[in-house]
Amino acid sequence: MLNLINTSFDNCLKCTVCTTRCPVAEANPDYPGPKQAGPDGERLRIKNPQLYDEALKHCTNCKRCEVACPSGVHVGTVIQLAKARHGGFKKGPREFMLSHTDLMGSLSSPAAPIVNAMTKLKPVKKLLDKTLGIDQRRTFPKYTGETFRSWFNKQSGTQASFQRQISFFHGCFTNFNDPTVGKDLVAVLNAMNIGVSLLKKEKCCGVPLIANGFFNKARKNAELNMSQFAHSLTKTECVIATEPSCAMTLRDEYPEVLEVDNSAVKDRIFFAAAFIAREFARGNLPDMKPVPLRVAYHSPCHLIKAGGVIYTMELLNSIPGLEVIMLDQKCCGLSGTYGFKKENYRTSQSIGQGIFDQIEALDVDYVVTDCQSCKMQVEMNTDRTVLHPLTLLAQSLT
Repeated sequence: MLNLINTSFDNCLKCTVCTTRCPVAEANPDYPGPKQAGPDGERLRIKNPQLYDEALKHCTNCKRCEVACPSGVHVGTVIQLAKARHGGFKKGPREFMLSHTDLMGSLSSPAAPIVNAMTKLKPVKKLLDKTLGIDQRRTFPKYTGETFRSWFNKQSGTQASFQRQISFFHGCFTNFNDPTVGKDLVAVLNAMNIGVSLLKKEKCCGVPLIANGFFNKARKNAELNMSQFAHSLTKTECVIATEPSCAMTLRDEYPEVLEVDNSAVKDRIFFAAAFIAREFARGNLPDMKPVPLRVAYHSPCHLIKAGGVIYTMELLNSIPGLEVIMLDQKCCGLSGTYGFKKENYRTSQSIGQGIFDQIEALDVDYVVTDCQSCKMQVEMNTDRTVLHPLTLLAQSLT
């Protein structure tokens, strides 16, 4: 398999465009920027591993450096793998808890009311801050008592009646925290005469595991998911995901970061908005009624990396009566588990402040974004409710 670490970083022209686009470099003077941490640092680390720079821990892997790079250098991947090779990840109880989302969801959902009440209590937040380093100022996501898979099992008979079928990779957040997006996807696709199937088994895509250094666990998850995809795609057209980070990881991070071959199925893995926009372009549109709302759209970093923002905008602009204002394409700052860590909280908030200020200055009914992590960050720092684009599409169905 092509090793990007041996071929990509040497294309760096030292133009520093990546550093000018890095939200962490702008907010945190302790981070030298992706050029120095990535390509420049890799040349030194190859010569002498002891030249590893602890400053790499500040990288959020937002991928904005890779979007900006004129030479196609996989800067974020270089940094992530350097951290993995040189012990740059601290893997303590906090990292385990934040990254093993399948396990935490399985344990928390059955006791959702109790867990949700506990994580709101100031004494509990202070205890987690003091003992684990999870910042007490951070708002925790709620768990649902009925998982998405449990809800879907009641609909499986109806879904099987559709001639066209797609497989849905729902992800951890939709399953354990907020099934709304999954339910809305089912409603939208059904209105387009497309049925939904779930994988027989599904594991976390690996985003939080990679971000916290659990590469072996992430690789095992990837191998299981790929085997499930191969089986599912014998009966369905494609696999779609509603979470940008999941879709990006399934398509790009599996081969590049985890060295899990997905070549047999990669071209049949889609971000949900891209799949639906393609159907709309082919004339498969559901009947829609006007949705007289004014909304502000925030572009998630990993969706920008995947080139998927245009598809979401096409879907939003197709909804009658909806006025869409596109926010500046800046990072919200949470970056998954990054902003939950006490040492990153100030940087996380500083990165997102521009977006928070822009939202507060606008007269909009809702903020819209495809990313659940961005949703958490915006709702914690503004007085606006955040909706997924699929929720607005579902509301427009007649």
